[in-house]
Amino acid sequence: MTEAEPLRRGQELAPGYAVIEHIRRGEWYDTYDAWSAQRYSRCFVKAVRPDLVDDREISESLAFEGKLLLSCTHPYIVRAYEIAEASDGTPVLIMETLGGATLDSLLDDGKRKLTVQELGHLGLQLCSAIRYLHDRGYLHLDLKPGNIIAEFGRARVLDLGLARPPGQHRGGAGTPRCMAPEQARGGLVGPPADAWGIGLVLYESATGIQPFDVPGTDEFSQLTTTAPPVRSARRLPKPLAAGIDGCLRPRPEQRPTLQRLHELLVEATGDENP
Repeated sequence: MTEAEPLRRGQELAPGYAVIEHIRRGEWYDTYDAWSAQRYSRCFVKAVRPDLVDDREISESLAFEGKLLLSCTHPYIVRAYEIAEASDGTPVLIMETLGGATLDSLLDDGKRKLTVQELGHLGLQLCSAIRYLHDRGYLHLDLKPGNIIAEFGRARVLDLGLARPPGQHRGGAGTPRCMAPEQARGGLVGPPADAWGIGLVLYESATGIQPFDVPGTDEFSQLTTTAPPVRSARRLPKPLAAGIDGCLRPRPEQRPTLQRLHELLVEATGDENP
């Protein structure tokens, strides 16, 4: 199938939503900066790629993400406004426009590392968002710097497209080298998989290194490699380092709960409410 071009400026994504700019093309979706005639403001829009509109699974996945986001009201999770419908019948997810940049762009391939206070605040905010999501019966399963917006000192979690209830999961459904080993392998997956994701984000934010993105290894290197202690790459307060290293233990039952991780982060920063 020929890859279709994204919509151009002025074209309609759904009734009342006109393209301002195409932002990014992913494997399944295009994202846009769009103008909402109803809200008199910009919106962030996620739509099925034009060349994939006949794939029912892709449309159903976007509709599921939209419904889950619409059910969430949390300061550290991106807000969804509605699920609209394109002229071809596919769902169009309308979300708030955020004013910050993704964490991976801020880290810029290791050129910038977060301060201890910034790391602690980031970790506490991620724990808050993910514990809220867990209380609603879902795991995120795709925590990584590219799915976090840093907006005026506040983290905002994006992309709930892989979110699922705890339970048996097929292997490999996630981002290579970012998945917890049990998620990559397949089988019983629970809250410790998201603790792994938070630990990986904090490790990379502290050191500029993604410990499993090693030349010469395959995309599931976390199944055969243990992350080196974070203090081998950067000296950090012991409670903070213990939390990060604990999250990246290969066996899920050895990882700290998010409540325990929260306590370690508070101990490291002295700040209960970032």
